[in-house]
Amino acid sequence: MTASATVSIEDLDGVDPKTFQRRWLILATMCLSLVLIVATVSSVNVAIPALSESSLHPSATQVLWIVDAYALVFAALLLPAGALGDRFGRKGALLVGLVIFAVASAVCAFMTNANALIACRAVMGIGAALIMPSTLSLLQSCFPRRERAKAIAMWAGFAGAGGAIGPVIGGLLVGYQSAYDRQCHPYG
Repeated sequence: MTASATVSIEDLDGVDPKTFQRRWLILATMCLSLVLIVATVSSVNVAIPALSESSLHPSATQVLWIVDAYALVFAALLLPAGALGDRFGRKGALLVGLVIFAVASAVCAFMTNANALIACRAVMGIGAALIMPSTLSLLQSCFPRRERAKAIAMWAGFAGAGGAIGPVIGGLLVGYQSAYDRQCHPYG
């Protein structure tokens, strides 16, 4: 008999038994989503010198907007997006946010104009604003009260980890791009 089979209905605090059985997988998914959006905030800071010298030819102001457009839109829409998720469905808000974020991220990779990159980063912020509050509210509905604090602590820890992972990943990507450019264009 498994540990989850010995849990009584009263111990679930209204959590669906099928959801209860998958709660740790759900937590892992929510934490991965959170790390993704938090790492995106900090990863671009490492790329500022490479952005300044890129084929986009951004002005100093455009470089600042490339970095800040995502965080500004994300922060501005965080509360309204959470309210939309509560009203129309948290899972739907999470999925829509992930699709918006993924599509905008992919489009960012192919931008040839600084202003278009700024706009794509702002759209990524919309997706992130839908993702973050959904992850936390879904955890509230997947864990009974006795496990909720542990789940939220893990969620918060992964948020912090995302902030630390972002510059490392950004640095690796910039380094890889620099090595690729030197290999493909050895004479500049």
